[in-house]
Amino acid sequence: MPVPELPPALADPTLRAVVAAAADRIVPAGDGWPSATGEDVLGYLDREAASAHAGLWLDVLGPGITWLESEARRVHGSGFAALAPKDQDRLLSGDAPRPHALRDALVRVVTEGYYGDAGRDADEGRLSWEMVGYRARQPGAGPGSLPEPAPRVHAVHELRERYDVVVVGAGAGGGVAAAVLAEAGLAVALLERGEWLAFADVGTDHLRNHRLARYGCNTGPPPVGHPRSLLSTGGDESVTAPHDAGYHNNASTLGGGTRVYGGQAWRFFPDDFAMATRYGIPAHSSLTDWPISYDDLAPYYDRVEWAVGAAGDGAAHASSQGARLRGYPMPAFAPGAEAQLLSAAAGRLGWEVGPPPLLVNTVEHDGRPACERCGRCVGFACPADAKNGTHNTTIRRALRTGCCDLATGVLAERVLCDAHGSATGVAVVAADGTRRTLRAGHVVLAAGAVETARLLLASATDGDPDGLGNRSGNVGRHLQGHCYAGAFGLFAEPVRDGLGPGPAVAACGFAHGNPGVVGGGMLANEFVPLPLSYLTSGLAPDAPRWGLAGKEAMRVGYRRTLHVMGPTEEVPVASCRVRLSPTVRDRFGLPVAMLSGTIHPETIRTATLLGERAETWLGEAGAERTWHTQIGTGLSAGQHQAGTARMGDDPATSVTGPDGRVHGYANLWVADSSVHVTNGAVNPVLTVMALAWRCAEALTRT
Repeated sequence: MPVPELPPALADPTLRAVVAAAADRIVPAGDGWPSATGEDVLGYLDREAASAHAGLWLDVLGPGITWLESEARRVHGSGFAALAPKDQDRLLSGDAPRPHALRDALVRVVTEGYYGDAGRDADEGRLSWEMVGYRARQPGAGPGSLPEPAPRVHAVHELRERYDVVVVGAGAGGGVAAAVLAEAGLAVALLERGEWLAFADVGTDHLRNHRLARYGCNTGPPPVGHPRSLLSTGGDESVTAPHDAGYHNNASTLGGGTRVYGGQAWRFFPDDFAMATRYGIPAHSSLTDWPISYDDLAPYYDRVEWAVGAAGDGAAHASSQGARLRGYPMPAFAPGAEAQLLSAAAGRLGWEVGPPPLLVNTVEHDGRPACERCGRCVGFACPADAKNGTHNTTIRRALRTGCCDLATGVLAERVLCDAHGSATGVAVVAADGTRRTLRAGHVVLAAGAVETARLLLASATDGDPDGLGNRSGNVGRHLQGHCYAGAFGLFAEPVRDGLGPGPAVAACGFAHGNPGVVGGGMLANEFVPLPLSYLTSGLAPDAPRWGLAGKEAMRVGYRRTLHVMGPTEEVPVASCRVRLSPTVRDRFGLPVAMLSGTIHPETIRTATLLGERAETWLGEAGAERTWHTQIGTGLSAGQHQAGTARMGDDPATSVTGPDGRVHGYANLWVADSSVHVTNGAVNPVLTVMALAWRCAEALTRT
């Protein structure tokens, strides 16, 4: 394979020396820790020059480096690399457009190479990580990549002509539904548009993952050929790629988001199912009650906790969580320094707190080891295979029955129906373009709230010209996720213990009952931040980002900063929606999902209150300084997307019935977060799994 050609600023020796000198002003030596070039940032720039940074070199970095050299000679009579550091800093510190843009671009790419270089093994001892106090692996951890049994995957042409059930999507919902159906003896085809990815395939790239997707995602979809589009409030449509924030991407691999999630295993609160009854219906919202209650779902929560594997304290959060049949199969993590500090502060405030439940092995469980408490849980696969998702639990159970055929790299084009209102199968296309029709007695959609809605809309018939289940006009509407709120606190002494997964103490008392707002949310300490994530969003707003002062802010601040945050229960809005793009097609010629909408003002008010509560908590814990996270107003579907095929008793106002069956169809079901009426004040994955179990069980009774 030919080596990509370097831009002139890196290929020309004189200009390369300028790049090296400028990089060493962004991250200097002089404090006992390496400079940028000491951590081989130039090697990083070389590797990314023709791909991730190509546009920056063309538009900003290349012309800027040339200008920097010429300006140094004009002002000082010497090349930039030969100048004294103070003179180099003066040139980089100019407020004129060129030096300002150049400096910002240099800060971006140099700190990427210093704190998050994708070209080096993330387990490798790295002085920049040691400097800030980040550990990818804990001392004495295991080999780092346990053998994971690869599932038997069928090619499209190997699938049968007909199945009892075709399940579209092998994430949280589809992975659970497939197990329930296969264990009931039904012949199941489980289809996943992503691929099975082993630990090494998911990778450890701090720049390309589902936590910080600056240049790509580590599970897909691939960056080319799988766009979505955004419709602005002014009616302009723009294309967005899978790693862009506007794409609202879910992981595209076997297990879906459960492959790379943090695994918070909360049950929705009883009041989450009756928001309209408790609060009324805010103007311009589509808030309504669920057709089921917490008590209806409680037995399924229990089954999922034990089947997938949850760790927690069944007695914690007793005043806000609903009644339980029994405790958790595994104990919660022992509290570390962060949890002890925040728990003591909560006690002084009179707040009830406890450990968050996690779908993570705290002890050996189900033949897999306990969590090694590494520093990269969210966005990555687990090096110990101790994080419990459908990929290593329920899907394996489904395949062991012999009743479930798994096919990956398969996209559902449309659901096929007859003239009598029955689904007859699914038209699919494989990655190589091979097309097939799979006949089915039942079809279960579990592709996530965006793609399930897209598929229903794309499957229009003469009888349902606006899309399957869309006679009420609700398919694709009420799209919601979670608007995250919280605060940071900077302490005088180190407070971060670096023990993964991170969340160890949570306050649920603000989920409901907050005067003056609708709903609320949960607050907990955050997952262990990646060094680059901390630089991007954890530093104080006025902290320096470059030079010795910027390096000191990272070195001192990383271990002295705590982040308390949590999801705000959104007030749904009908105009937040998924439609079929009229202009944008994917690589197979299919219309892609077009997303639009903004969150309700009540959601912003509630999130603001939660941020204030987070600041109060951190202040009581001893933070010298606190500050809010910024709350956006745009669509917030993301990893917690929900609501586009909401359940209800009335076909005129909902898409599915309480069991997940699409109104008007005897054998078409939805078993993912699309059916959520509201999305809870906590992470929704346990509810997705519980509803999928309930839906699949209902199907087996038909």
